[in-house]
Amino acid sequence: MAVVSWKEILLLTGLVVGCYWNSLSCGFVFDDVSAILDNKDLRPSTPLRNLFLNDFWGTPMAEERSHKSYRPLTVLTFRLNYLFSELSAASYHLLNVVLHAVVCVLFLRVCRLFLDKNSSLVAALLFAVHPIHTEAVTGVVGRAELLSSIFLLAAFLAYTKSTGSDHSIVWAPIALTVVLVAAATLCKEQGITVVGICCIHEVFVAQGFTLPMLLDTLRQVLQGKDGFPYAVLQTLLKLIVLVISTLLLVIVRVQVIQSQLPVFTRFDNPAAVSPTPGRQLTFNYLLPVNAWLLLNPSELCCDWTMGTIPLVESPLDHRNIATVVFYTFLGLLAYHSLCYRHSSAKTVIMALSLIVLPFIPASNLFFPVGFVVAERVLYVPSMGFCVLVAHGFKMVSQKGHLKKITWLMIGVLLTTHAVKTFNRNWDWESEYTLFTSALKVNKNNAKLWNNVGHALENQNNYAKALQYFLQATRVQPDDIGAHMNVGRTYKNLNKSKEAEDAYLVAKSLMPQIIPGKKYATRVAPNHLNVYINLANLIRANESRLEEADQLYRQAISMRPDFKQAYISRGELLLKMNKLTEARDAYLRALELDRTNADLWYNLAIVYIEMKEPSEALKNFNHALELSPRHKLALFNSALLMQESGESKFWPEANRRFLTYVEEEPEDANGYFNLGMLAMDANENAAAERWMRKAIGLQAGFRSALFNLALLYSQSKREIDALPVLDELLHHHPEHIKGLILKGDILMNHKKDTRGAKVCFERILRMDPTNVQGKHNLCVVYFEERDLPRAERCLEETLALAPNEEYVRRHLSIVQSKMAAMSAAGQPLTSAEGATASSAKREKPKRVKEGAAAAEEEEVGAAAAAAAAEGEEEGRGAADAVAVGRGAGEEKNVRKSSAESLGGSGVDQSESLDSSQSDKRTKGKSTKEIKDIEEKRAAALKRLEEIERILSGD
Repeated sequence: MAVVSWKEILLLTGLVVGCYWNSLSCGFVFDDVSAILDNKDLRPSTPLRNLFLNDFWGTPMAEERSHKSYRPLTVLTFRLNYLFSELSAASYHLLNVVLHAVVCVLFLRVCRLFLDKNSSLVAALLFAVHPIHTEAVTGVVGRAELLSSIFLLAAFLAYTKSTGSDHSIVWAPIALTVVLVAAATLCKEQGITVVGICCIHEVFVAQGFTLPMLLDTLRQVLQGKDGFPYAVLQTLLKLIVLVISTLLLVIVRVQVIQSQLPVFTRFDNPAAVSPTPGRQLTFNYLLPVNAWLLLNPSELCCDWTMGTIPLVESPLDHRNIATVVFYTFLGLLAYHSLCYRHSSAKTVIMALSLIVLPFIPASNLFFPVGFVVAERVLYVPSMGFCVLVAHGFKMVSQKGHLKKITWLMIGVLLTTHAVKTFNRNWDWESEYTLFTSALKVNKNNAKLWNNVGHALENQNNYAKALQYFLQATRVQPDDIGAHMNVGRTYKNLNKSKEAEDAYLVAKSLMPQIIPGKKYATRVAPNHLNVYINLANLIRANESRLEEADQLYRQAISMRPDFKQAYISRGELLLKMNKLTEARDAYLRALELDRTNADLWYNLAIVYIEMKEPSEALKNFNHALELSPRHKLALFNSALLMQESGESKFWPEANRRFLTYVEEEPEDANGYFNLGMLAMDANENAAAERWMRKAIGLQAGFRSALFNLALLYSQSKREIDALPVLDELLHHHPEHIKGLILKGDILMNHKKDTRGAKVCFERILRMDPTNVQGKHNLCVVYFEERDLPRAERCLEETLALAPNEEYVRRHLSIVQSKMAAMSAAGQPLTSAEGATASSAKREKPKRVKEGAAAAEEEEVGAAAAAAAAEGEEEGRGAADAVAVGRGAGEEKNVRKSSAESLGGSGVDQSESLDSSQSDKRTKGKSTKEIKDIEEKRAAALKRLEEIERILSGD
């Protein structure tokens, strides 16, 4: 056996790189989205054992929606890619190119077993450049083929060494073969077929038997004329070991899929649900279709499902001729290879075994699969095809007068295939380029029209996407997914009526429940999302909430393990304030999937609504155990700990906010809440830094601006607070607390009575009944020594707040002052009275929401200047959908656990409408009550000071 030289390795590697270097610029497309972008098994936070519990797409094998494709070793390589480069597509494509080069070298080594040096090199070169491989190499999910092929070829090479020089059995290579077969199978299911290839090699190549010889030996044994020859017994022993090992692998594989075949719809493989003889005729016709793709890979398509290949429903269909020709040619090759012992026959039998055996699992002949034709499954069968071409080249080139022509033809073939492969790679650059190129080949596949629509939808080009979705409904009127896509797009275009009509059409195509009879129809789980999407649409109308709930319950009745229906219903029940039922819905969903961090998060939100913060925090922590960087759980759990008022929680809250801003560095709300925590801890420098960061990210951030100004005021940096307040009032001119704080600073620190007066007058123009602004304006009049106006102002204030004792006392003081000045003959509007200008208004102080409102009320009632204990201006939101809190900036949100609804015709972006109000309240802690008492005492002290000033001369 000739070894592979370094020059040949470099030649093959260079050719592969030349054909596939442009694939490095391609992104994640088609199935890559589900296998890479949406697959949590790639994330380091997911336990490694999950790779051996879930299918190729990250779905638990026990779930019915699982594809049952068990390829943990392939997923492990994806995880390694993620570890080094996360979701950088170039690294995934680079590894695929490297693996293809490795396969080419191993294939050359295998070819050397039954081809000469030149012919085997031709076979390897043709394999390296064949355009049929672009889906397996350029499509990232094609790595399953590449890895499986490496182990398949390695297993075969190992087995060829299982016979010693003295024709004895060498068991070490056989043991190694079994291990490599298991590895190949764990990369992709077809890897197990290498056992059949080894058996054929052992019988017809290594032992040199022909079919007539085997039949003659068997006849003699049965007639009792002779026993089995020793060579035959040795062969039988080796084959028995291989077969038993294979059976064990099959048993394990069946146990892994829990004896369940995956659920495919008639759209995935129409022939699989067709009646006889259409099913058999179509499946057999697909064999020459695949052979033609190997012979003439000029029109390649990424998706051959749905109506791509019309069903062969009659024996009179002219396409049956292709089937007959294919089987005739295959039969002649098999007869030639099985009945003769010369080297040509051995080469052909090995080529046929490489073509036929690895293709059997994808042939639909023994069990249905989820596709009609898939180019990537031809990766290993193409090896046998390349061997046949190279063998034919060898036979023709041996004729002297055809040698040059043969070499020229091979050169042209390799060149054209290499160019085709290079150009085909560009089709995989993006989903839009991939699916539009497929539509050039086939316009009868509704899935392709849907997927072009999805690509345009991802570009927010909804109007053009709608045209493609509508065309999909015309190509395949009964495609539920296409109508769902139309509905979603109409919704994105704010055409709710048309969206509802489209969803109703999709719903009408679903199998109907027959009362009194068990619902037994197998429905594609993704199609059940029509109920979810329709309910999400109509629940925007408050009068139709019950109707939406009925849709959720209908979906659950059709499939009691439909987790998404429980999640969506839980959100709706929360919106309807049916908290106990919402909790029960989420608990039922958790029974189905306890590893879903979003479910624990949503349950925490329910407990917040039920005023059970300790239970809410427990569930937030469950979510973070499963997903330590779950952004909304980080944010809202930290907020809950901060609002608890217990300082022991602050360090952990600070850590979670810091982790959150690592995940969302552009979200100003995270920095704002870090600032609020720093203010709680009296870390003013850190608070200022975080507030400035929040304002830099979100210009006009109301809460951050007000609390920064408040921080400056409390830190005796009132002058620094003024530009911050000016910015706040520029963006929010109606901000009353900002106006009160600005007026206070202008009066007491800038001695700008006129500016303060403007602030308080603006407040009263917006809210004539504002007692705080009105009272402060009265004090301004007093400082201006306009006592009659101050008197009238205080009388009006008292009319607004007759129970405010401090207003009554101030009025009495002013009236006494006026009486004394009148008796002394002094003018009541004198500008004198410098001492009056030192009258103090109480500065706003920061208090918290919930209990903070009560605290503000208690302290504000005692404040002499009634400048209102200012409030903490809320907390930031963690996500795009938010609800107001406090003064209007603070937001808490609840994230829905929407899951990917991948696949053609699946309403992907609308699986859940999320976010209800997260209105948080909290009771007063002992510390808070103490703070309130301290603030009340301070306010009373200021009251006495102001009364002294008002009573002074």
